[in-house]
Amino acid sequence: MTLPSSSTTTAMNKYSVLVEDLVQELQCGCCSELVYRPVVVSPCQHFFCGSCCVLWIKNGGTNCPACRGVSTHVTSSRPLQTMLDVLLRSDPSRTRTERERMQADEVYKPGQPMRIPAPREPSPEPNFNDTPDWDYARPCPHCAADNQFGWACPQPIVDYATDPERAWHVDDGAPPGHAYCGNCESLLALQAPITTKCDFCQVSFCGISVHGRCIALPLNTQQPHDMNDLGDFVQSSEIYECFDSNFVEVEILFDYLTTRQITPKKIYRDIVLHIQAQPHGFRPLIESGVFAEIHAITVGIDEDPGAIRTRICRHCAADILLWGLKEWWVREREIAIQKGLLQRRPDCEAGSSCSRQKDLAHTKEFNHVIIGTPVLPQSSTGDALSRDDTSHSGTSNAADSSGNVQGRSNAPGDRDNDHIDDNPDPVGRSANALPPVLSEEFNQAVSTALLMSDVVSALD
Repeated sequence: MTLPSSSTTTAMNKYSVLVEDLVQELQCGCCSELVYRPVVVSPCQHFFCGSCCVLWIKNGGTNCPACRGVSTHVTSSRPLQTMLDVLLRSDPSRTRTERERMQADEVYKPGQPMRIPAPREPSPEPNFNDTPDWDYARPCPHCAADNQFGWACPQPIVDYATDPERAWHVDDGAPPGHAYCGNCESLLALQAPITTKCDFCQVSFCGISVHGRCIALPLNTQQPHDMNDLGDFVQSSEIYECFDSNFVEVEILFDYLTTRQITPKKIYRDIVLHIQAQPHGFRPLIESGVFAEIHAITVGIDEDPGAIRTRICRHCAADILLWGLKEWWVREREIAIQKGLLQRRPDCEAGSSCSRQKDLAHTKEFNHVIIGTPVLPQSSTGDALSRDDTSHSGTSNAADSSGNVQGRSNAPGDRDNDHIDDNPDPVGRSANALPPVLSEEFNQAVSTALLMSDVVSALD
């Protein structure tokens, strides 16, 4: 094997440094990714993705998103686009995914006129001194004896307007027999027939203000908060966090859900059924504090952590979905592979801790979502909420004294079984392998680097 010369290695290193420097310089000031269809704001000359700038303006932006300077004109930048084209031809792996490009193109079309509106006059500060009754609790909908709901509070709240001496001050917490709704934060009567309570966060809901939101529903019928459909699912940054920002895996997940028309609510139900099938159910999850501090109001006390859970609020449902999503996908993905709906990829030896997960080429070739069961919280008895198997990292599995792999079976169609890859390194790579022989492709890359240097010089 012919080894590269020192001069060739030096040129290669300079090329890599040049590419990395350009990528850093060409980052969008809003999304911090490689800029896509760049636009320049005048007079400060900061540049952004065209779609990012449009969304900034739609969300009320009245100045430059980077320096907050007064700006009025936004124009597309042909020099920046030229540099991007040269960079991406040299390193196509840095190209944004097709889904990202399609979403950005729906927001901004090249050449689309854009103008940042002038800043508005600041609103005057509200004067609370004229309304001292704001410091006192107002009667809830059930406090009046002749209310429209047909049920009256046994401990009605005294109205400040009629009896300020006996009115209840808000600094003293919720009035007796009352609490604050976890959604609209209005006062409610705890014993009212339409009041419901989430068995997970111990927060009550009034059932009056916002239909479908001010209520804790039965466990299998609740809709996770902010995940009404796949559109909300795709836009949630928390989904990427569940997969350690592995964008390739998330893209595969999104495409599969779209093709199979699987909704976030369906995933949530599957996760609930899976947890309910465990020996300790939801108890270890509750004791771990997953559902603590979800709402901005004072929560109730869970008097029996081992009690059966029947009702849940939208926020707790979303937490369960995010907590179990990665494990659900591992199970669902294995079923899809066995049915021929997805292609199996060899496991990366580093697994989810691999530092190259942002390298699209590497992530497309190897699977990094390998661990089938997340680390579960311990129950009060010291037992973990787990399946009848041992956790494994990467492609290694525990074996007994006879050499048999312990844990799950690999029976087809078993939704709880993870695939055990018999060949974790199918391409036969070695950590000490010598670099490949340089070819015409390298010469072309060096030529491209020189061209990029000329472009940068011309722009300067």
